[in-house]
Amino acid sequence: MDVRTQEEAAPSSSSSPARSYWRWSKQDFFPEPSFENLTSYKAALSHTCSRLKDRLLERSTDENELVELRKESEHEMKKCLTWWDLIWLSFGSVVGSGIFTITGQEVRIHAGPSIVLSYAISGLSAMLSVFCYTEFAVEIPVAGGDFVAFIAAGNILLEAVVGAAGLGRSWSSYFASMIKDDSNFLRIRVNSFPDGFNLLDPIAVVVLLVANGIAMSGTKRTSFLNLIASIVSAMIIIFIIVVGFVKGNVSNLTPFFPYGAEGVFEASAIVYWSYTGFDMVATMAEETKKPSRDIPVGLVGSMSLITVIYCLMALALTMMVKYTEVDVNAAYSVAFVQIGMKWAKYLVSICALKGMTTSLLVGSLGQARYTTQIARSHMIPPWFALVHPKTGTPIYATMLVTILSAIIAFFTSLDVLSSVFSFSTLSIFMLMAVALLVRRYYVREVTEKADLLKFLGCLFVVMGSSIGITVLWHLNSRGWIGYTVGAFFWVLGNLALALLTKKRLPKVWGVPLVPWLPSLSIGMNIFLLGSLGAVAFWRFFVCSAVMLFYYLFIGVHATYDVAYRNEPAEK
Repeated sequence: MDVRTQEEAAPSSSSSPARSYWRWSKQDFFPEPSFENLTSYKAALSHTCSRLKDRLLERSTDENELVELRKESEHEMKKCLTWWDLIWLSFGSVVGSGIFTITGQEVRIHAGPSIVLSYAISGLSAMLSVFCYTEFAVEIPVAGGDFVAFIAAGNILLEAVVGAAGLGRSWSSYFASMIKDDSNFLRIRVNSFPDGFNLLDPIAVVVLLVANGIAMSGTKRTSFLNLIASIVSAMIIIFIIVVGFVKGNVSNLTPFFPYGAEGVFEASAIVYWSYTGFDMVATMAEETKKPSRDIPVGLVGSMSLITVIYCLMALALTMMVKYTEVDVNAAYSVAFVQIGMKWAKYLVSICALKGMTTSLLVGSLGQARYTTQIARSHMIPPWFALVHPKTGTPIYATMLVTILSAIIAFFTSLDVLSSVFSFSTLSIFMLMAVALLVRRYYVREVTEKADLLKFLGCLFVVMGSSIGITVLWHLNSRGWIGYTVGAFFWVLGNLALALLTKKRLPKVWGVPLVPWLPSLSIGMNIFLLGSLGAVAFWRFFVCSAVMLFYYLFIGVHATYDVAYRNEPAEK
């Protein structure tokens, strides 16, 4: 089914009786038979094991995703975006707080002048993920069982909420530092609360409410505001780079590796946050006029440009100021003061605030589209999938992310949010690469069992060798034998995959060099995950436990009922 056919097959809102958008009955939230009453819910719980097994093995079809589930929204989203809009939406979404708030920290603590390589490595990993996201956005597929889809969806929603909360806190910090030399100046300290949750941030809440309110008003309007702000931001970034190279001193780049190769990779895992946001733009295929052309050009083009910009900005900073003198909290603003251009720090502050604001705007659009798709499949109540007939936007989905992120931003500090966000994001990108391989090599009722086992064996070798190399590195094992063995098995797994027959080829646009590029994305994301501390793992596991609890008691029963709502009752 090509993109044109998909669009023509989309349901028309006129085919069903008009209903008020503003409604909130139990039937809107839990329309499935399992939740009809307490007796039916108890009966559903008694079949949890069999339903979980079914959801582990079953996969949704393209037709179901493209036609049936879109009916849950009742109205169509407006097709109003082009590749030009997507480039600037990607720029506005990605070039946010990360480059301004994280760079100084990583230059001082982990990388020094080699932060340039950290950004290049993270950029390469992000580009590989862009390829995978682009194929999914163009083809609009589903890969993996329902349970796997829920784990991915849960992490995507976690990334959306935590990322928005982190941006809100960053905006508040930068705004406070412009008024007074104290990033916590506008926050309320509550000493009885534990550290990391004792600085209440009402400014972050207000910023999130305003940004999401604009996003709810219309996609094209948000895109236009982002375009204007991003052009201004691009001009300031060019100014920063030019001044850095003109006023900078090459001697500041020595030593280039003050913390060794370990510092480069540790910084890569952290600065990855600076590249997040493009996945939010990838969710807008439904509102793109020609997704087969516009999405590849918009995403790949913008990410290539952003990687170059980040590397040049990092190099400019480390040339202006010795890495030992870089300010941790406001690196670029303080750097201009240190070279005698105090007035320029206000330009940098404006650019940083603009970047965070547009990241919030575009993030609001993408987060709501993710949430809408999750709600369409009934993983969360389908009420959140409803699209407003006038604005063409999913207002309820936007409100859900807004309220959750505002609550978290009010209490939670940036360091707590950043660790959870990085882990969640890297996990999602790894799952996307795995899902792409599954889509290419496995088709239900077509792939023979022997071929499926071969594929799973190859995938196990690729992931296992990637984990092995990561463990060796973080155990400080620097002998070449272990890495050679790991690389040998990684190459062997991919060679075996390359020899297997692909069961599905992309109809419109596809990732080149499959399985090599997706496998490289898997390996790089696993390696960067290993660079995060134990605390990040524990926080992520707690969040995952909450998701699993919800799935076992609600999600599995709702999605099971939807999957078999047109089947005989005995199913």
